[in-house]
Amino acid sequence: MTTFTAFTTLAAREPAEALAEMLENLDPAPYGVGVGEIEDGSDRWEVGAYFTENPDGVALALLAAAFDAATFAVSELPETDWVAHVRRELSPVVAGRFFVYGAHDAEKLPADAVPLLIEAAMAFGTGHHGTTLGCLTALDRLDRAGVRAKNVADIGCGTAVLAMAAAKIWPGRVLASDIDPVAVDTARANAVANDLAGRVECLEAAGFDHPLLVAAAPFDLVFANILKGPLISLAPDMAANLLAGGQVILSGILNEQADEVVATYEAVGFGLRSRDEYGDWTTLVLNRQQ
Repeated sequence: MTTFTAFTTLAAREPAEALAEMLENLDPAPYGVGVGEIEDGSDRWEVGAYFTENPDGVALALLAAAFDAATFAVSELPETDWVAHVRRELSPVVAGRFFVYGAHDAEKLPADAVPLLIEAAMAFGTGHHGTTLGCLTALDRLDRAGVRAKNVADIGCGTAVLAMAAAKIWPGRVLASDIDPVAVDTARANAVANDLAGRVECLEAAGFDHPLLVAAAPFDLVFANILKGPLISLAPDMAANLLAGGQVILSGILNEQADEVVATYEAVGFGLRSRDEYGDWTTLVLNRQQ
């Protein structure tokens, strides 16, 4: 199947979401539309649409003008078996004792590793991105340092790879939440594939705004691998939902953004435990002061 893509950028989230909604009404209609913050520190948002027919260029131009967006870049993608392509490109990832792999690489699983199965078709959050790699490595370090978290939350869980990693090494229940219902469904499927159904509970929620998260708080470890803006907004809730002495593992932070995130969390009662860079990305571990 031939696929056409149309991408543009905008200065704020609200017009980006409104533009995405209007794209759904085009003829020919897109079969998928996405909105996301661009992870380069520019505070701009990207809107993308996918079509099986060449989209209407005039309609796209009018929409871009109406929402003060950049001109749409339209491209035709070659027919590709993307799952097969990803399988070829994604080799297993080792992060401390954690081994993140697809089923096609099951024979490579080391005997002493903690396995985390993430299929190639669910490639976001496989561990190849520096943010996920950093969080898994930080978790392994905490465990080796003697931390034993009994009550864990993964906020903005994506594939739930971090929640599953915690559930693999510690006995308690882990709550994994995301604002995207597709991510929540993916997380549930991954929990089943890793024999963690019932141990990793996946919820659709923004931040800590869910009855099960409210009932389970305070936590002694929270992951949040999202972006700088949401992390800063979450800082007061993070302090309110964490036990004194508890840990947060934060990522989705460009290296140049890390100072601002650290200062924000220190202002609400956290102390910096470690700070590591993985390519362009920083992972922070902070603990809530007594």
